[in-house]
Amino acid sequence: MFLFLLIAMVVVVAAVTLAVVGGGDSAVLPEASPEQFVDPLPVTRPVGRADVEALRLPVGARGYRMADVDDVLSRLGAELAERDARIAELESALAGAQATAVGAPAPQEITRGGEAG
Repeated sequence: MFLFLLIAMVVVVAAVTLAVVGGGDSAVLPEASPEQFVDPLPVTRPVGRADVEALRLPVGARGYRMADVDDVLSRLGAELAERDARIAELESALAGAQATAVGAPAPQEITRGGEAG
């Protein structure tokens, strides 16, 4: 019985060695071409929620490619900053229009005590 197990082990080790070392000209796992990032975010209109949800970043050997993620986050950050500035501008214009319509002093003229300065 021992001789049978020894021969079986030698055959298995030889088969694995031949498969790994003598695998032929092709590699065991062929080189995978890296995924290329195609920016699906719209250029002609503001980015919407559906655009962000549909965004899929390519995966590299160790996770997401940092450069691609940085590019997308920079673009989204710039669009959010632009929207925040536009919202602040519109809120200021609305507050000025409301103050003018009511005849009250504009928000810039109100001091801490609630009195016009």
